Formats: sequence, C-alpha cells, structure tokens
Amino acid sequence: MNEVVMKEKPEVIIVYGDTNTTVAGALVGAKLKIPVAHVEAGIRQQPKDMPEEINRVVTDHISQYLFCPSELAVKNLEKENIREGVYFVGDVMYDLYLKMRPYFDYKMVEKLGLKGNEYILCTIHRDFNTDNPEKLKSILSGLSQIAHEIRVIFPMHPRTKKMINQFGLKFLLENVTIIEPVDYLNIMGLLEKCFMVITDSGGLQKEAYFAGKRALVVMPDT
Repeated sequence: MNEVVMKEKPEVIIVYGDTNTTVAGALVGAKLKIPVAHVEAGIRQQPKDMPEEINRVVTDHISQYLFCPSELAVKNLEKENIREGVYFVGDVMYDLYLKMRPYFDYKMVEKLGLKGNEYILCTIHRDFNTDNPEKLKSILSGLSQIAHEIRVIFPMHPRTKKMINQFGLKFLLENVTIIEPVDYLNIMGLLEKCFMVITDSGGLQKEAYFAGKRALVVMPDT
C-alpha cells in the first residue's frame, strides 16, 4: 500500500462540491489531523443514498470550516447540529459564471448550426435516472417526443452512454442531437443561446438560473 508523502504539511485542506475526490480529500485531512475547509457545504438532496449526497454529508461532518452558498445550507447544517465554523459566503459558481461570461465559447453553437432560443440543452447522468431501465426509457422517450417540436442537444455523459447501450435504448434517440461531453466554456455557450434546459445536474440547473433560462429538473428533489 502506497503512502502519501507530503514535503510540507499544509495548514488546511480545501475541498469543493460533492464528488468522490471531495470526500477523499476530506478523509485525508481528517486522518492526518489537518483542518478541512468545505466549499459548498450544507447542500442536501433526495434521495439520501445517491453518491453525491453521501459525499456531502460525510465531508461536512469531518470539516472544520464550512462555507455555505445559501442560508438554506446553513439551516441544513444546524439540523445536523453543525454550528461551529459555519459561514454563509454565497455561491462561488455564480462568481465563476460572472468572471468567465466574457469568455464563453460559441464554437459548438456555430458548428451545430444552432440559432438562439431554438433548441433545448439536455444533460442526464444521475444514477437514479440512468441505472433503472424503465426510468431511462421513459426519459429518452420524452426527449424523442420533444425533439419532434424543437431540436434537442444532448452532450452525453459516459455513464449515460454506457447504460443506454446496455439496455438497448439507443433507437429512442434517433432524432436527438447527441454530442460528446464539452468543457465548461462550451457548455456555457450552449446554455446562453438555448431556449431552455432539461437536466438532472445540480450545477447546470443553477447555471440555467444565472443565465435566465427555464429548467426542467429531472430529479425527485433539488
């Protein structure tokens, strides 16, 4: 088993969001007795067994500094008896959005021949949507019906692609425009020009709000 070697012990470990690397970084800090700062602390969602929710809860409970994006996040932590080291700082995703907006890339918009407000941007990747064949089939059937009325642009997550192929559901997307996943600047370019968003992404639904776009959220709770 390899050991983590640090030339100099940091004063604090900063982790962001709710990914596996987030909770991994927090656990490293806890094991090495290094204070952990969690940016985007206090977010809570259903279902409670989704990987991201587990990562959030574990990270919050072993962090010493909890930077919350909303007052609701602060209240969520209070319900779990976490009151020390909690700060309401606002949403760094919005800070990023405002800073990077002048650099949003519209190359994909041009490449696909898209016109403003004439297409829907869609992302689907959550396990509770992709790993259930009946639910995934229902979502894809809905997208196919919508695509008869307005073009649907679907940057497909590797997880979603894998499950669609596994369940044999690719035929449902014949009239949906499937593209490879794109980077932040390009997805924001697609977002800025779209008519609306269909997503199960916590990040993209917030960014849709930042951009003044309606979002149909394919989640039981948000």
